[in-house]
Formats: sequence, C-alpha cells, structure tokens
Amino acid sequence: MEIITSVKPLLAVLVSLAAAVMIVIYKDKPNDREYFTFAAATLKFLIVLSMLPAIFDGKKIEFLLVSILPGLSIEFRVDALGMMFALTASFLWVLTSFYSLGYMRSLKEHAQTRYFACFAITLSATVGAAFAANLFTLFLFYEIITLVTYPLVAHKETPEAYEGAGKYLWYLIGTSKLLLLPAVILTFVFAGTLNFEAGGIFPEEIVAQERTVLKVVFFLFIFGFAKAAVMPFHNWLPSAMVAPTPVSALLHAVAVVKVGVFSIVRMIYFIFGPETLQSLDVGIIAAYIASFTIITSSIIALTKDNLKARLAYSTISQLSYIVLGMSMLSMSGMTGGMIHITNHAFSKITLFFCAGAIYVAAHKTKISELNGIARKMPWTMTAFTIGSMNMIGMPLFAGFVSKWYLALGAIEAKHISLIVVLIVSSILNACYFLPIIWAAFFKELPEGETPEKHEAPMTMVVPLTLTAIGTLFLFFNSSDLLAMARLVLNSG
Repeated sequence: MEIITSVKPLLAVLVSLAAAVMIVIYKDKPNDREYFTFAAATLKFLIVLSMLPAIFDGKKIEFLLVSILPGLSIEFRVDALGMMFALTASFLWVLTSFYSLGYMRSLKEHAQTRYFACFAITLSATVGAAFAANLFTLFLFYEIITLVTYPLVAHKETPEAYEGAGKYLWYLIGTSKLLLLPAVILTFVFAGTLNFEAGGIFPEEIVAQERTVLKVVFFLFIFGFAKAAVMPFHNWLPSAMVAPTPVSALLHAVAVVKVGVFSIVRMIYFIFGPETLQSLDVGIIAAYIASFTIITSSIIALTKDNLKARLAYSTISQLSYIVLGMSMLSMSGMTGGMIHITNHAFSKITLFFCAGAIYVAAHKTKISELNGIARKMPWTMTAFTIGSMNMIGMPLFAGFVSKWYLALGAIEAKHISLIVVLIVSSILNACYFLPIIWAAFFKELPEGETPEKHEAPMTMVVPLTLTAIGTLFLFFNSSDLLAMARLVLNSG
C-alpha cells in the first residue's frame, strides 16, 4: 500500500484551533467572530475532502508531528476509517455552526465567545482522534475532548448545569484513568507498539501465553472508552443534556460519543483484530453487553417525557449498534457497525436540531406538549419524522442499510439471537418515536394556541432540513460508505 507523506492531516487539525484564537481576539465583534467559525468549518471540511481521492485509490496519508520516546509519538495517518469519521464530523460542523448562530442569538445566550471557541477546539481534537496513527495519539485527543467540552456542558452556569457537567467530567476522567490508561499501558507492554495495524498488533505467542490478561485488556478498552456510553458507564450522557441544544447535537452526532465508538472500532480491528478476538472468545460477550445496552436504554427512553432525555437514551442504544456490529467479528456485521457511525450522526443531529428549533420557536421541551405542533412548525416536524424513520431503520432511510448489514452479520456469525435483539430494538425505536410524530401531526393543538406558522429562524431551519435530506442521500448513495468500510476490512 502506497504511503503519502503530507501535512494535510495536521492542517485539518490546526485550522479550527487557529479559529478558536481568532474567535477570542474578536470577542467584541460578533459578526467577525462568527465569520472565523464559518470560515474554519468550511476550510476544515475542504481539507478533509481533498484527501478523499487518495483514500479511494487505496493509499494512506501520514504525518509525524513529534517522536517523544522510542515507540511513542504523536503521529497522524489518514485511512478509510478515519476519513469516514472526519468527513462526517467536519461536514456536520459547517451546518452546526450556522445552527448555533440562530440558536444563540435568538435566545440571547451569554458567553458566546467561549461557546464558539470551545466548539472549534473540540472539532480540532475530533479530527485529531480520527486521524490518529497510534493509540497514544488517540488517547491524547480523546482526553482533550473531555476537558474542552466541559465548559460547553456547563454553559448555562446554573446549579443543574454544574451538576450535570461535573458528572460528565468525572465519569469520563475516572474511566479514562482507571480503565483506559491501564489498557493502553498493558497493550504497549505485550505488543511492544501502540501503532494501529489492520488485523491487530499482538504477536501470536503473546495471545497464546497471556489469554486471560488480554481478555481483561479488551474489556478495559470497551468500558474505558466511556464516551461510547456502554452500560453501566452511560449515565453521564443523560446528565449532559443540561447543555444548550447545539452542544447536545455536538455530543451525540459530531464529536464526543462518536469519538467513543470510533475508538472502540479502532481497538477491535486495529489493536486486537478479528482473529485474535475469535481465539480469545470475547467478541460474543461484548456483543451481548451491547445488546443489553440497546434494549435497556430503549426501554428507559419510553419512560421519558423530556424530548432531549428521550433522544439521549436513544443515542445510548444506537451507539451500541456500532459496538454490536464490530463484536460480531463477521464482515457484514463490522461493515454495518462502521457505516452506522455516519448514518446515526446525520439522523441524530437532525433530531437534536429539531428539538432546539422547537425550544426556540415554541419554548417547549416535553413530548406531552407537542400536540399539533406540526401545524405551526411543518418543516421542523417533517425533518424530525425523517430522522425518526432513520432511527427506526425503515426502508429508504440510511438506518435501514446499517441494520440490514448488522442482520447479515449476525447470520454470518451464526448468532441468530442477535437478530432478535435487532428486531426488538427496532420495535422499541418505533414505540418511542412514532407517538411523537402522531401527536405532532394528528392531534389538536392545545387550547388557546393558533395554527399560524411559526418556525425557528432560517439559520436553524435550513441546517436541520439539510441534515434530514442527508439521511435520504446516504440511503440512495450508500455505495460510497460501503466502499470505505470494505477498504478498511480488506486492509487486514
């Protein structure tokens, strides 16, 4: 495989970091401050996009930033998996930037400079994680994301916000230090390297001699990457819903949780590898842990009247689809898991954008308050419907492609019980999304409310419309995502 040395991966990381500096410098000039946000978001996406042809040609792009110790370096490598994630994150940041403008200005939110600056740094770290060439670099950016998103979660500066942000911080720092860091150290001890290699890095003799220890290491990774919200290390996610809605969209779709599941995908395929995991017989255990998370979080979602809380538990469930697919260790299952990173991102950001639009335009946060709201906000609720159908996995929506490959993967792995999990989960998805849609479109407005059209500002409606369209686009153009997933799997 041809390796291209290029500074582009570093530039993709630095562009939003530079924007954060300019945002702070121009803190007293809102228009200039937001210009740098939009400019950096667009430039980041274009830099990432410029590397896509090389990846489709089967090449990799590398850049060594600094070598700290022998075998320990900060290094970037762009491959098909990293490209899939970075392209998704950078594109959605462009739309989230426009959405944030409408949201923050409409509500006259305070500390907007801090908000946009932290947002920009978060995207730097997200792309850094996507393009990490080794476990050390990934760990570094993983930690940066935790720290820089704390001010975003605590943005409202209320006792409730500080409590939720505190739980968010300590959950993620605690699991990182107590579980993830030991896993990284043990990996280096037994593998002699932290570099990502398709098919895994543990020598056969080590796998044969240290089976028990490697099993422990594997589950330290599964739970240590707590941003993936695998139960029981999930409770930080609903607590973080005290943040402004664009931050919730960031947490659930663009960064944070996606970095968590992306890291697990990296670990499964590029640290252990399918053959090693099959020999250790831990894949099926992880699959059942993911299945438990999928079903349990879906049941909890049914009990939530707060719209963002229901979406939060939906996210916990949907993230574990990715873990489930990778844990099957079958070609189709891992394909389904990988492409669901992007498919879920578009639908979930749509749903959170809609929740924010409802809050701005109608000042409503509870599902029980949404009767007839589609008459007043038809664009928003149509987008919400599309995002929901994607989550359920209905045909003509991208989520269907993910679940199709997950089901094929379960058959290939000869674990038919996992198909039952997928079916039950889809039914539960329908049970907590369809009543919202029914109430919005077919129930009467509350007494005293008129059916006059009153959407959120266009800076909010346009992004949520585009992300909704994106879920349809991903279904009808799923071949590109599938091609990138196959490039990853064929590399091993």
